[in-house]
Amino acid sequence: MSTDDESFHPLGSEWEDELETMLDDTEYDTDLGMQMAQDAFRVTKGELSEADFHEKYHDDVMEEFGEDERPTKEAYETAQEEAKGTVGRMLSKFDGDGEDSRRGAMKKMGAGAAAVGLGAWGTVDDGPSQPEPSVAAAQEEGDDDANDLQWGMTIDLERCDGCLTCVEACTQENDLDQGVNWMYVLAFEDELSSGGSPAPDVRGGIDGFDMLVRPCQHCTDAPCEKVCPTTARHTRDKDGLVLTDYDVCIGCRYCQVACPYGVNYFQWNEPDVSTDEIADHMGVEPGEEGDHMTDDRGRWVDARAPRGVMSKCTMCPTRQDGLMGDEQVGTTACEEACPPDAIQFGNVNDERSDAYQHRENPNKSRSIIDAHHNMPSPDDIDEELDGDTDLEDALEALEIESDVVAIMKAIEITTDDLGPSDEENTTLLEQEQEILEAVETLEEYVDLEDEDALDELRLGDGEESDAEDRLRNFAGNPSSMFKLLEEYGTNPNIAYIGKEPGPNAEQVEGPVSYDGWDSLTDNRKEVLDEDTVDGGLFS
Repeated sequence: MSTDDESFHPLGSEWEDELETMLDDTEYDTDLGMQMAQDAFRVTKGELSEADFHEKYHDDVMEEFGEDERPTKEAYETAQEEAKGTVGRMLSKFDGDGEDSRRGAMKKMGAGAAAVGLGAWGTVDDGPSQPEPSVAAAQEEGDDDANDLQWGMTIDLERCDGCLTCVEACTQENDLDQGVNWMYVLAFEDELSSGGSPAPDVRGGIDGFDMLVRPCQHCTDAPCEKVCPTTARHTRDKDGLVLTDYDVCIGCRYCQVACPYGVNYFQWNEPDVSTDEIADHMGVEPGEEGDHMTDDRGRWVDARAPRGVMSKCTMCPTRQDGLMGDEQVGTTACEEACPPDAIQFGNVNDERSDAYQHRENPNKSRSIIDAHHNMPSPDDIDEELDGDTDLEDALEALEIESDVVAIMKAIEITTDDLGPSDEENTTLLEQEQEILEAVETLEEYVDLEDEDALDELRLGDGEESDAEDRLRNFAGNPSSMFKLLEEYGTNPNIAYIGKEPGPNAEQVEGPVSYDGWDSLTDNRKEVLDEDTVDGGLFS
């Protein structure tokens, strides 16, 4: 967080001023939106209770919007007492269609953050805080019956090469207008960088730049949800996804002000792709099974937003509901498209999930990814080898490097026999199992625990500590693991592997380039300005 101004917003005074100007261009009360956002941050940090926050703004919200669908003070107090999780998870489903309360179109304003000051996300030690328990904190303190499904990601920044394939996949999957980037990828430098931000030498990644990938963080205690007067912005009960009900959103944009990460977009004009076209390319009629817009509750929360409505990364809820096929459950478009496997999606509470595995043991999971890409299959081994042989002859027959076998063996030595499960997205453990099967087959022909073989594979005495050192040297030890703005108490469900931006971090050009993408633009405002100023209404 910036320390050289008095702004309340973690993205600093310049961003705060831009948000205030944005609200001035709507029909809604600017001061109310700014004040509610400031206090929403106080709630997540434990400086203000949920109940007091609701009571403080109830009359003002009723006066401004004619409704206040936020949970009542009594509902917050009940949730606090029973420790049942965030308010969004506690609430019964909101059934209104919201059409009668939808307001007119907003004045034009470029929406969404592109290049913001990364220093806002840097770690600043403001001293220990003594928060009063929030609803989310109460959940963490021990509700054994709390929902154990929480979709999230682990993003390996040291494997990210800035190719923007994830951004393109998200754009295509969700039919987003140009410049509405629900994922944002950037390179940065800070006071700890020297001459090009050299990152650790990580297999599958890129040397020379520190990277940051910024989707919505799907916070367990989301401040954007707290300020929404209609409950359009809400946390889905069954899996913790923070979503926007497009049929209920009135476009007040208060959620945009209350987001610490700058990930929201306002759909000013008519979308480039109609709802009929979305249904058509899915091969279904709107509302039918397989529709990429409504989730299994019948709420319109997926794909691009209609005019006058807020949108952001959704983590593909119609995929998670099986509405796009059972094979899509536990996947996202960005994860599927990422060439270096930098994005691992899954249930962050499940120790078998890819997101959990990569977060807890990145050296091993990186090694699994690379070894699986290059290993021989058991059938290949049986076909190429015949009878006992030494390691050198086996490597030549299989046409593989000793590093591949070394990492396969190191993975076997360090395995904890957890194994994959029937749950979604346990790909890393499935790949580990296949590696173990290949090692078992190879050892029918080659003694990989022979002293000479261990020496050739640089596995020391074959002990677990030796194998862990080999994986670490092979995969590159992460410089750090962190969550963005964790000190704000929002409990984000994106974990990062790699260098955390320092308080003076700044975006640099790096390897990220939008020039090669016809469908992508860095900043939505550039597109809006071109349409309305340079080549449109005022040209």
